[in-house]
Amino acid sequence: MSNKVAVMFPGQGAQYVGMGDELIRQCSAAREVFERASCVLGWDVAKLCIEGPEEKLNLTEYTQPALLTVSIAAWSVLLNSGVQEPYLAAGLSLGEYSALVAAGVLSLEDACRLVHKRGKYMQEAVPEGVGGMAAVIGLQAEDVRQVCLEVECDGEGIVRAANYNCPGQVVITGHIKEVQRASEALQQRGARRVIPLKVSAPFHSPMMKPAADKLRAEFESVEFHPAGFPVVSNASAAQITQPADIKKALTEQVYSPVLWQQSIRSMIDAGCCTFVEVGAGDVLSGFLRRIDRKLTGLRCEKPDEIDEVVGEL
Repeated sequence: MSNKVAVMFPGQGAQYVGMGDELIRQCSAAREVFERASCVLGWDVAKLCIEGPEEKLNLTEYTQPALLTVSIAAWSVLLNSGVQEPYLAAGLSLGEYSALVAAGVLSLEDACRLVHKRGKYMQEAVPEGVGGMAAVIGLQAEDVRQVCLEVECDGEGIVRAANYNCPGQVVITGHIKEVQRASEALQQRGARRVIPLKVSAPFHSPMMKPAADKLRAEFESVEFHPAGFPVVSNASAAQITQPADIKKALTEQVYSPVLWQQSIRSMIDAGCCTFVEVGAGDVLSGFLRRIDRKLTGLRCEKPDEIDEVVGEL
């Protein structure tokens, strides 16, 4: 390998009806992944991904295993095409589970069970309509944090930074009234746009702690292996390889901010120059260009893109 390669796996929000279609039609390795996922989950993952309906695909407890399956299907085709092992891996929120499957920490079956329960527990932690999230465009992270602190001090609920995606884009999360108040204050502070997100819960906020506690208990019945290559944790932006550290990181990421920009910077500091986005969409490649325009970003969602990636590496 001419340089150190990092792989990135997308999280919730990357899903769309039709994802995985070409992989399933053209690649036996991908079909096998979908069949294994459907067997353990008890519903047809391929049918939901390809045909929808969109309303069901966007339900958290279905979205999460569906995106995981598409990512690992693409990853399996990439491996079968002869790509060399990456130096590091990371995944945005849910995508961290895909990274851990790729690194050999979790089996596909165990990861499917866990993310299905993760989605269910996150959905149940806060009644629908109580919490919300919004993407803040065009302000520095420190300004966003300061406004959230001011709004929270003056209110009765929580509003915090949830995702540090890239320079000029921070997602906020918390009680819906506080998120709305913070959104107005952030626009007055100079944000170019504040976009309410179509989510059913305030992900990555302290309100998700009950979900994290339930998920931690689930980890005790699942076998975690040491990672074949390091995975960069959402919660700390540090490399993790050992089961105890991985379980701790997965628990914390449910209710802690996603340090995506910091994670990419950590991977750059470790010597990674080429980043391959494996799975649905190209959101992470967009973030990557905003974090460092000198980086090489490669998409890997469809068979032709996989062939191009293998050729480049």
